Amino acid sequence: MNLRLRNSANWIMLTLTAVCTVAVLIPLFLILYYVIRQGAAGLNWALLTRLPAPPGESGGGMANAIVGTLELLAMAIVLGVPLGLAIGVYTAELGNGCGIDKLAGVVRFGADVLTGIPTIVTGLFVYGLVVVPMHRFSGIAGAIALALIMLPVVSRASEEVLRMVPHAYREAALALGASRWRVLRDIVLRSAKPGLISAALLGVARIAGETAPLLLTALNSSQWTLRPDQPMASLTVGIFNYAVAPYDDWHRQAAAAALTLIAMIVLLSLLARAWGRIGEVR
Repeated sequence: MNLRLRNSANWIMLTLTAVCTVAVLIPLFLILYYVIRQGAAGLNWALLTRLPAPPGESGGGMANAIVGTLELLAMAIVLGVPLGLAIGVYTAELGNGCGIDKLAGVVRFGADVLTGIPTIVTGLFVYGLVVVPMHRFSGIAGAIALALIMLPVVSRASEEVLRMVPHAYREAALALGASRWRVLRDIVLRSAKPGLISAALLGVARIAGETAPLLLTALNSSQWTLRPDQPMASLTVGIFNYAVAPYDDWHRQAAAAALTLIAMIVLLSLLARAWGRIGEVR
């Protein structure tokens, strides 16, 4: 009787899990279908290589926004990923059994609170912290805002990944005479490398579609701007500006830019995962 009850409960829970999975995937596929359907027609070589056309004129592209997005993401990754991973290592490894559990708990709580702060508030904070003293919008300010948004996501995800590494690995290495630092560097981090890459990718995916903080920090530009201390174009701000404009050609370009942004994130994820697999083989 108990076996039949357990089998029935297992079947019910599996069914509920499948229903929830389908409920999550349907909106995702609908969004992708809409973006592909609307953006495929406007996706051309001009969009990838030309600067934006003046308002009211057809043609042009978003080449400067594509380069600006890559530059902003690169700067945000440099600022946010190492610090996020360091926080994750601290809360997962050094915050356990070292007499500083309370401090690790405060850091963990701060990361959770930072995750819930609206991104436009983060943009406003960076506006007062960076933009006002510099007396201009800049790519640096935009990258700092994105890094702050990325930081708690990377730290919490990396902490969970590191906690999944079996404690037996650490105990075996310590028993062989390895120092705590060497155990962390050669055993824990190496075992968790694929998961840490996924944590970093999760942070990048979190900031790739942000618009509000960039409006308050990097602003936008219709020209080539490679200098990080100047206003910088981005795909998200360009999509927003084109989507609310009263021009049909700009609407097509906005959909095509959204499709380009999705393709960039997918390509970045594939490259990062391929790098992680190469490290595993070695």
